[in-house]
Amino acid sequence: MSSPRISPDGERLVFSQLAEGKTYLTVRNLADDTAFSKALPKDSELNWLRWAGSGKVLLSVSSLKQYRGQRRGLGDEFQQTELYLLDTATQSVRYIGPERVGPDGDNVLHLDDDGKFLVMTARESIYKYPSVFRIDLETGESEKLIDEHKRVWRWVTDTEGVVRMGYSFRRSSTLVYYRSSEDEDFKRIEKIKDKDVIDDEVAEPLFDGFIIVAGSDDGYVLTNADNNHFSLHHFNLLTSEIGEEVFSVPGHDLSRFRVDAEGALSAAIYTDSRDRIKWFDPVMEKHQAALERAMKGQEVWITSHSDDYSRMVVFTTSPQDPGSFYLFEPNARRLDRFGGVNDQIDPNLMATTTYETYTARDGTKIPAYLTLPSGVEPANLPLIINPHGGPYGVRNTMDFDARVQFLANRGYAVLQPNYRGSGGYGKDFVTLGEGEIGRAMQDDLDDGMDWLVSRGIIDPARVCIMGSSYGGYAALWGVTRNPERYRCAASFAGVTDFDRQLRFDRDYFKHRYASDFRERVRGEDDFNMDDVSPKTMVHQLQRPVLLAHGKLDSRVPYTQFTVYKDSLEDVGADAVFVTYEEEGHGFTDKDNRKDWLDQLEAFLKKHNPSDRMLAAGDTASHQK
Repeated sequence: MSSPRISPDGERLVFSQLAEGKTYLTVRNLADDTAFSKALPKDSELNWLRWAGSGKVLLSVSSLKQYRGQRRGLGDEFQQTELYLLDTATQSVRYIGPERVGPDGDNVLHLDDDGKFLVMTARESIYKYPSVFRIDLETGESEKLIDEHKRVWRWVTDTEGVVRMGYSFRRSSTLVYYRSSEDEDFKRIEKIKDKDVIDDEVAEPLFDGFIIVAGSDDGYVLTNADNNHFSLHHFNLLTSEIGEEVFSVPGHDLSRFRVDAEGALSAAIYTDSRDRIKWFDPVMEKHQAALERAMKGQEVWITSHSDDYSRMVVFTTSPQDPGSFYLFEPNARRLDRFGGVNDQIDPNLMATTTYETYTARDGTKIPAYLTLPSGVEPANLPLIINPHGGPYGVRNTMDFDARVQFLANRGYAVLQPNYRGSGGYGKDFVTLGEGEIGRAMQDDLDDGMDWLVSRGIIDPARVCIMGSSYGGYAALWGVTRNPERYRCAASFAGVTDFDRQLRFDRDYFKHRYASDFRERVRGEDDFNMDDVSPKTMVHQLQRPVLLAHGKLDSRVPYTQFTVYKDSLEDVGADAVFVTYEEEGHGFTDKDNRKDWLDQLEAFLKKHNPSDRMLAAGDTASHQK
């Protein structure tokens, strides 16, 4: 079970489930515990779901599509996102959105609290800028509110769904258009320079997460204008003035914030060593504190609630616990568990994860998570370096990670570095990664290995690297660039050819600090991405690789697998290839998930066995 949400009237739950290789949406009535499920098409992936009123569920799905004919500067395939509406009364599902829509069809700006309408942006073709549409959720009818306008890529509504602001991203600046009401025309109010030189220093005040309060020119914004980190401020749209600070966390970015139906601040979310929430509502703050006292050692999240706050869904998790879902009724002082992420996992058998920091070769402090196998002395252990995906603006957290626990169970130390470019640590840390793919970002992984060697924890002769998505790229590039360090590499859904990936999806490297992918990928100089792409540098590969991919992947397309596979076969590389016909950018089928772990275990046992693996093999051989 994942992503359970309670309806606004508190009468129903909706959640997603994986079974027999399919994703199902399940709606459960709390009064009589009856339920029904609807399967998503097998070639689609669920992005998110939310209630639209108390009787309908809005969901976003993505799938891989093929262009018809040639598109200059683009690949032959693309990721299509679409919106669908599930009616709980009729149990029917239908498409929601404009009749003609480009690749991005799920960008909801505002959803009416009663589920009567939504406001969204969509491009009517790949060659147009986004227009704004109002969709009647009862009839499905679409009304265009704003046609594509002055190269605006991003539109913002107020808390009642009126379109009030638009961003136009230019090469060196951001133009902002604003209006006080829907009866007015948009006027340019501010030109936010991406780079202002002040006293010979480069300053980059950025804005993220605008929320405009209906009926006023005031709102809230996350900005780093006053310091290196995103903090929450008041903001006046007419004067373009940043008001007083509302909330900040020293040394860390705020990732997002919430307001209630009346436009009052509700909560702010951030990550230090783990994800945390700050409630501005004193009643919710009290509930949060009480739940955390009752569930010590767990992250506690109130993930959704009824309109009257009489019923809430609570999620608890830890590095050793995949997570549990509870129905919390504060007035009745009831807390009832109704499901879990994976109840077959015993938290008492899981390894311990700690939050660490080490110093890279240029002096940069790199945060990381270290998981050590239970029951063995932390000395001369084999190591798996496991970089996260993204790469920009994303980071590892203290969440439960099944692959990490699997590797620790097999006797490996696992290091998950938040290398430069990772999110949550401020602008300076993200921008340190610009232009450093395959270079300094890769150095950070190598330096993590050296740090563990210096502490005597790992054996430098027994190190492999593995990851998924961008992490899969980092694994393949690490073993290509530094065969003297790594014995092997394993990649699931990894990028192997950056130029091809950027033709497929120019937003692959999108993050809150930059609008131009060229700068953050290639840097200020004209760096050739082929020089750090595993496919084009395949002639340098000296170590074995395990390469796996889902054929229905709409994030990193399957062609990233096939073009690299062809190149590996051309040079006679030592490689294992695994294709999952019915999987996308992750696993939906438990048998496939197990097969990937089996493949990984067999590969590591051959090329970088742990002492525990060798002992298990000797025991099995003796018994046989």
